[in-house]
Amino acid sequence: MTDLLKTSLNRRTVLQAATIGAVGISPALRAAVYAQGSDAPEKKEVRIGFIPLTDCASVVMASVLGFDQKYGVKIIPTKEASWAGVRDKLVNGELDFAHVLYGLVYGVHMGTAGPKKDMAVLMSLNNNGQAITLSKKLADKGAVDGPSLARLMASEKREYTFAQTFPTGTHAMWLYYWLASAG
Repeated sequence: MTDLLKTSLNRRTVLQAATIGAVGISPALRAAVYAQGSDAPEKKEVRIGFIPLTDCASVVMASVLGFDQKYGVKIIPTKEASWAGVRDKLVNGELDFAHVLYGLVYGVHMGTAGPKKDMAVLMSLNNNGQAITLSKKLADKGAVDGPSLARLMASEKREYTFAQTFPTGTHAMWLYYWLASAG
């Protein structure tokens, strides 16, 4: 090495030169990469399925109020009749997105309660807005919570009907847990 390199080339000067080079090249590199792509949406229209429940409001209102236009996309909301129908249309590509039960996505991803296909939750519209409700007839007989319902069912032997929305939905999980915890 020459004396000039020995005195001027050290760790600090190498790092300084690398930093200056990176700062100078960074805007040009970003511009080149950005020019290769596009900020245009991948699709001009997106079909979003929904079940008419309160937590679908953000999807429906985004379309009604034209929030989609700002981004160059047209939301086409499609009212669906059942969670199974929404699931099937997502799986076969008739819908691009959907308002669904949280557990439905995991059920499809794992292949339980229907066909298996990779899926992901990209946005949550509702967190735990469920309730377990009993009929007025049961309430009139004193069944106002899990333990009192269990006592009533033990004393009045008959068929009882319990309903939930979909096998992999959180409604079903809450109902199963609630019934099991009450005995």
